Amino acid sequence: MTIKIDKRIVDYGIPEAKAAPEAGRQADAPAGDDRATADVIHMHEKLKRPPKLEGSTYKVNKTPGSEHAMYVTINDIVLNPGTEHELRRPFEIFINSKNMDHFQWIVALTRIMSAVFRKGGDVTFLVEELRSVFDPRGGYFKKGGRYMPSLVAELGDIIECHLKEIGLLGDCEMDANQQQHVDAARDKYEQANGKTTAEDSDYPEGASLCAKCHTKAVVKLDGCMTCLNCGESNCG
Repeated sequence: MTIKIDKRIVDYGIPEAKAAPEAGRQADAPAGDDRATADVIHMHEKLKRPPKLEGSTYKVNKTPGSEHAMYVTINDIVLNPGTEHELRRPFEIFINSKNMDHFQWIVALTRIMSAVFRKGGDVTFLVEELRSVFDPRGGYFKKGGRYMPSLVAELGDIIECHLKEIGLLGDCEMDANQQQHVDAARDKYEQANGKTTAEDSDYPEGASLCAKCHTKAVVKLDGCMTCLNCGESNCG
């Protein structure tokens, strides 16, 4: 609709007719219901750091590539506390060690990861990216027989553990049938060969590395190579 203006414009105003129904809907909301007026806060790069953050510190024991232990601290920010939209997200990460040989790449890695955390969105991709880093000098075995291809890959494991604790990653556990199959295979092997568990592993001495779960837990059972950790078998 076109309106012709014949007079000079000397003033203007904004009608408030549409604001009345909105105010009425808020007035009809039950008392004590914060959902009527609460704004949901999402994670983004402009979110300011609070004076206090909750966090966890993880220890990385000495490895063949490092003479000293490392301590990884991940601090989290709690969004929308006390509401149904409450969410805990990682906000920053710090790595501390006496070994100064790794100082440069540690500072660079922590700054990049902290920037990714503050950016928001899906940060779980960092786990696979870090775990796919291999040391050209070779990896090492953690206590329990788990193989780590590099020190960076172990940092990826720590982030995965932390994301599971705060609920951003699900726990990929075996179902009851798979667990029963693995337990039965382990019991059968121990009965046939005796309990010959290695000192630094929860699995039999002489077990080989599993290509699926990267754990030194593959043994020969009934003529078939079977992993006693995840149940992977060449015989299906």
